[in-house]
Amino acid sequence: MTPLAGPDALRAHVDGALAERTAASERFFEAEADRLAALCHAMAERFARGGRLIAIGLSDAARSDVAHVAVEFVHPVIVGKRALPAMGVAGAPATLPARLGLLARADDIVVAFGEPDEEALAGAVAIARAGGSLTVAFAALGAEWELDPPTADPLIRQELVETAYHVLWELVHVFFEHRGLLQGRTERRSLDVGASSFLYPFLADREDDLDAVLRDVGASVVMKAEESAALRAVTVREGLEQLHAAAGTLRDVFAAGGTLLAVGNGGSATDAMDLVADLATPPAATGWRPRRALDLTADPAILTAIANDIGTDAVFSRQVIAYGMDGDALLALSTSGDSRSVVAALTEARRRGLRTIALVGYDGGRVAAEGLADHVVLTPSQHIPRIQEAQATAYHLLCDLVERAERGP
Repeated sequence: MTPLAGPDALRAHVDGALAERTAASERFFEAEADRLAALCHAMAERFARGGRLIAIGLSDAARSDVAHVAVEFVHPVIVGKRALPAMGVAGAPATLPARLGLLARADDIVVAFGEPDEEALAGAVAIARAGGSLTVAFAALGAEWELDPPTADPLIRQELVETAYHVLWELVHVFFEHRGLLQGRTERRSLDVGASSFLYPFLADREDDLDAVLRDVGASVVMKAEESAALRAVTVREGLEQLHAAAGTLRDVFAAGGTLLAVGNGGSATDAMDLVADLATPPAATGWRPRRALDLTADPAILTAIANDIGTDAVFSRQVIAYGMDGDALLALSTSGDSRSVVAALTEARRRGLRTIALVGYDGGRVAAEGLADHVVLTPSQHIPRIQEAQATAYHLLCDLVERAERGP
């Protein structure tokens, strides 16, 4: 791993990292757009018959994606979209196949996250497939639908996988606006797509033409991937000074034996999980050393106790009081910058002498306006899935810059 000697080297490194991501994204989504559109239709048919999405994984990194895809379907962030039944099942290799065998039903959708040929994960996929579930995997695991990003870099793979399941979640709803196109339904209407019209104006009046809708959904897949790549570039390039400074801060924290605490809500909570997994148990291909990192979203007993007895605003700040020490750091993820629990956590961290970093979307909200973090990286968008995808790139590059900063000039 080459240290970065100056600003020109830093910019060149980041430009190269973004170019690699953009190229991989273009290859992946242009090649898979039609299949992703068809998969959205197949998933919509399962949901229409009462099926559920069950996400499975084994590693710490995979578990963050398991939780992320489940929360996106259960708690949709686009106004007017229905909640769809989804759950995450993450367990030890010895127990996962049996647990999935008890849960999965014939109309369910099982989505697997992991490495190629993970024996227990492949066994769980085989059980689900044999039982009639529709199976999807982002690696070679014997699933009916396999979507394999064209890169060996584990961080870029994770970013492309996150974009892919966001796209599946966003576009599966199109077919509920065209219910006559779902198997077993005879309704054939021409209609406006209602709440989706501002996002998908080209999908109106196509109730009787599945092929046309699939083509348009496939085009939308490519469009969303392009938007994601563009927002990643804006976030990282415009936030490069903040990212570089934050990397220096974390270098000092880790060098002194400090710990990084991470927080976020909903999908941002799962990104906190992913960040902590990358630091504490980094992928072997990165060459990174393990770091002290703690995910404050991880313990449901603590979260629910605080929420029940004190209130949801305190779910992270109370943990900062419990675990945060002078010399530690807090990294907060928020798509709005206004989350009260995140604001409270940053405020408490500052009070206790922790260094603070925030990744925020929209216009930065209170976090940016009130200067609640030492380092603020802004993703200027109001589209939550795209914000989270850009933030994933930002914190992956942050971790990389920490490693390079530690090695010195």
